[in-house]
Amino acid sequence: MFLFDAIRSPRAKGKPGGGLSSLLPHELVAQLFTALRSRNGAAAVDAVDSFTLSCVGQIGAQGGHLALVSKLESGLPDTVAAQTINNFCVGGMTALGNTFASVRSGQIELGLAGGVEMMSQVGFLADGASYYTNEDVSASLRYAPVGVAADHLAFHHGVERPELDALAMESHARAAAAWDDGRYDRHVVPITGADGVVMSIDETIKRDFTPEGLAALDPVFEGMGTHTYDKVLTGDDSVVIEHRHTIAHCPPIADGAALTLVGTAKAGERFDLKPLARIDAIAEAGGSPLEQLTAGESAMAKVLERTETTLNEMDVIEYMEAFAVVPALFHRHHDVDRTKVNPNGGHLAMGHPMGATGAILVSALAHELHRIGGRSGIAVAHGGSGVGAATILSRP
Repeated sequence: MFLFDAIRSPRAKGKPGGGLSSLLPHELVAQLFTALRSRNGAAAVDAVDSFTLSCVGQIGAQGGHLALVSKLESGLPDTVAAQTINNFCVGGMTALGNTFASVRSGQIELGLAGGVEMMSQVGFLADGASYYTNEDVSASLRYAPVGVAADHLAFHHGVERPELDALAMESHARAAAAWDDGRYDRHVVPITGADGVVMSIDETIKRDFTPEGLAALDPVFEGMGTHTYDKVLTGDDSVVIEHRHTIAHCPPIADGAALTLVGTAKAGERFDLKPLARIDAIAEAGGSPLEQLTAGESAMAKVLERTETTLNEMDVIEYMEAFAVVPALFHRHHDVDRTKVNPNGGHLAMGHPMGATGAILVSALAHELHRIGGRSGIAVAHGGSGVGAATILSRP
């Protein structure tokens, strides 16, 4: 099964005044559809059997069955099946995985999958679920905010501030260099705002980080942790946690969207589509809500076992920088060439539009493999409360 195309929007600051904030979510997705038609032909895009879209905050501007609303805005045929899903921060990869399974099983020949999140319009935890807002419910279901959980990982594994700072600086430096070198030009689609202004580059990359500036920042989750959630995570209110993540160690809240076009070789031949990559396998994993941001590692182990490959065989590794502790632990656990891991920067620099992230990682992987002439690569995503997903691609 083939990945014929993978594109994304620029990532904008997820707040009023951000570069994409004048658009409604379905309007942003529709502009990606326009780009897919231009790149692959309208006949191919309009021939898809299904469209699956991930979104986490399914309320307000992102409510009302966003995949269906986006389908209508984009002018897809009425006969195309649409599905909106939520699997937290790995949902964009879940959407691709569901489409992959439908193609592999023969249910469909051609499908679209991706994700969108407009955090300028629907804020983090805006749905107000009791899982987040009722302390008794949170405790019984072992819920804690993902940032507090990241601090616990850093504390228990001895990941200190200088290591977190260095990873943040590296992500921004690599992202800036990649944009300067034109590495994102092929798959980041310029987006026109409601005011006619065109946005064509990620908005959250910083070029002025210094070790001294980073060292001066204060932890951001200490109050939240000591008030309630340290006890939830440790089960013991006598344990004192040192909270370490600052705002620089968190992926910026962002607006963005990504879409992938996938299908069979037969469908590709019919519409003269050139494969960008072959999808070898996709795996998902659950994990403990107390050890958040580790399920992606489990999914990675699954997909490597399924394909009988190793990390060292991968030419590119897109490993989601959910918080700085996550890539820190990856590098501790795996002896791989660091230049292969997030070679063009990651989420710490370019932001985290939650529902779109999984598809963004796959898009980055596919195009970097193509750029360097690599043989195979892996994308890994992690989410709050113990969700993870991983995808292996190879060049046909």
